[in-house]
Amino acid sequence: MDAFYASVEQHDNPTLKGKPIAVGGQHRGVVAAASYEARKYGVRSAMPSKTAKEKCPQLIFVPPRFARYKEISKKIREIFYEYTDLVEPLSLDEAYLDVTENKKGMESANLIAKEIRQKIFEQTGLTASAGISVNKFLAKVASDINKPNGQKTIHPDKMEEFLEELPVEKFYGVGKVTANKMFSLGIYKGKDLKKKSLEDLIRIFGKSGQHYYNVVRGIHTSEVKPHRIQKSVAVERTFFEDLLDEQQINEKLESLAQELHQRLQKNNILGRTLTLKIKYKDFSLFTRSITKEEYFSSPEQYFTTGKKLWELRPFDKAVRLLGLSLSHLNTEEKKQVSVQLKIPFEEFESD
Repeated sequence: MDAFYASVEQHDNPTLKGKPIAVGGQHRGVVAAASYEARKYGVRSAMPSKTAKEKCPQLIFVPPRFARYKEISKKIREIFYEYTDLVEPLSLDEAYLDVTENKKGMESANLIAKEIRQKIFEQTGLTASAGISVNKFLAKVASDINKPNGQKTIHPDKMEEFLEELPVEKFYGVGKVTANKMFSLGIYKGKDLKKKSLEDLIRIFGKSGQHYYNVVRGIHTSEVKPHRIQKSVAVERTFFEDLLDEQQINEKLESLAQELHQRLQKNNILGRTLTLKIKYKDFSLFTRSITKEEYFSSPEQYFTTGKKLWELRPFDKAVRLLGLSLSHLNTEEKKQVSVQLKIPFEEFESD
């Protein structure tokens, strides 16, 4: 979806259309989503609200309405399931679809994407973008090329040329640190990366070298997984005023423990690793975890363990954010047996 949270707010409140808006808290916290009008000023998701306001003084902050976003996300997924059961949600506004053997009997992945985008607009009033290709990595990259309200097909015959010209920071698994390391080695595009032998890449990047060797050649065999493994459940709060008082910290931790327990209980989830996250006033971050042999099972356990982790903090500073998360969950992946990603590409002009 295109600027999903912000687009929902502009759709539901026409007075916001055409204006730079950010979903999130104005005084504290970070931007959860920015409209395209706001992005022109450099406002981005995960940016501190204060910084966003400095970049765009006329920025309008709108509080998030997650129940509304989930409601619309459900409608969109129902459209996906009209075409295929092989849907792998990544978030409320993004998913992979395998339409190799689709319910409509359509042979053109390009036309399927157009139909889905049109239905989304008709039923929600929101625009969506799509990427079509032979694997998840290429489809993901393609989906960003003609945003907003567009789509891009990377045809198998054009894959090699496309990858050779792709900036390395766009490759799956290449973060800022790795990208900077590649830049220092004169690796800026796929064609530069492709010149490196497998031995060189493994020597420089360790085990990840094999991945970079494969991905620049279009080798990415991960299938669309309708049942993704949920690796963690987290709750966190950014405070209107920084906290320093021990009693306040305990109260907030207890509240987070209760909220975490409710979310876990609702989905019948247990976990063995509890992590405390602290973000200080200066935006520095501290995290610590404890793993047990048996599962955590009560809000009291989350709270008392969270307090123990709090006591491990290296220094006393005003706290901006607290979070608790549980991982090493009891959820199991259901394997999907299917032949995937052999999409018939007819002759057409890519959008």
